[in-house]
Amino acid sequence: MSEPRSTVLHHRHADLGASFTDFGGWLMPVRYTSDLAEHHAVRAAAGLFDISHMAEFSVEYGDAAGFLDHALAGRISSMRVGKAKYSLVLAPDGGIVDDVIVYRTGPVAFLVIANAGNRAAVATALAAAVEPWRASRPAPGVDSADGSFAFVVGGEVPHITDITDQMALVAVQGPRALEVVQAVAEIEVTGVPLAELGYYAFTTAEFDGRSVVIATTGYTGEAGFELMIPVAAAEGLWDALLAAGAPFGLVPAGLASRDTLRLEAGMPLYGHELSRAVTPTQAGLARAVADDKADFVGKTALAERSDAGAPVLVGLAAEGRRAGRAGYAVIDADGHRVGEITSGALSPTLGHPIALAYVDPAASQPGTELAIDVRGTIIPATVTPLPFYRRKK
Repeated sequence: MSEPRSTVLHHRHADLGASFTDFGGWLMPVRYTSDLAEHHAVRAAAGLFDISHMAEFSVEYGDAAGFLDHALAGRISSMRVGKAKYSLVLAPDGGIVDDVIVYRTGPVAFLVIANAGNRAAVATALAAAVEPWRASRPAPGVDSADGSFAFVVGGEVPHITDITDQMALVAVQGPRALEVVQAVAEIEVTGVPLAELGYYAFTTAEFDGRSVVIATTGYTGEAGFELMIPVAAAEGLWDALLAAGAPFGLVPAGLASRDTLRLEAGMPLYGHELSRAVTPTQAGLARAVADDKADFVGKTALAERSDAGAPVLVGLAAEGRRAGRAGYAVIDADGHRVGEITSGALSPTLGHPIALAYVDPAASQPGTELAIDVRGTIIPATVTPLPFYRRKK
């Protein structure tokens, strides 16, 4: 087994006293001070995350939009330049290979950001989608009316490039994120002003003579930004954000707080809520699938298979202090096992245990009284609509 890789910011984390763990094949900071302190800082002020482990692919030239309409579950061709969209990479059998965020950076240019542990799987899936998409395109032929050739326009295969090793990603998340980023004098916004960006959009900027993409995406349930920059300028950007953000309460934050933040926001994590064995409908992600598209990878399988009776993802809220963890059984009032926890924690913001779980459809309605077997102790829990936490607008 190979050693985990380190991001370009590893030495910065070590200098800040971070503890580390192997996550998706990368040595990532778990925490700098305490999980709770970092979690509360993001909810009350701002946190700075290194997310440079994420995988990035550029898809450019030719009919990039048409290709991504085929390769991904969502309708990518309808995106405007400057916008982002959550989508799914599906296997031919309809299972989820990964969940991704797509940015339209130009008329024929897109950026696909995937999970670190699925870099190879997404690269393989995109490459495998090329020939079926090419084969589905109308071929040049003779027009039956006048005998002239009818050439296909815009059908060229785009260039797919893995740019993961060229780029670094950091995230500023929290209610004071806008103030923090605006306070970095070295960031010169060259596109839409930060304060005018809507959710799931991005703008362009420069820092230290290098281009920066600043997007209003995140994984915490809070307002904030994700900044992508060439690796050569990553340390300078990290330092500038920490310095500028200190007066606003910004702290460096690790994966432990990121996990409880995303759980409160009801956001799935690949390997827990999402996998090749799960369909979008089961995961509550049917909205991410454009069923009315002519074709896309996994469409036929999704249409032919029935998810009736298959476990579905729900939120569970409990009382007390003991939280269900991944793998713990969910039982009904008669003591029958009806599901399993995929993620769980004592919510730092709400003060009670919360969990995501796959349960039988008959036990999935909000308000259904269930229980969690926490190492032999039966903890009552209630099916609760997601997300558990919504930020104040």
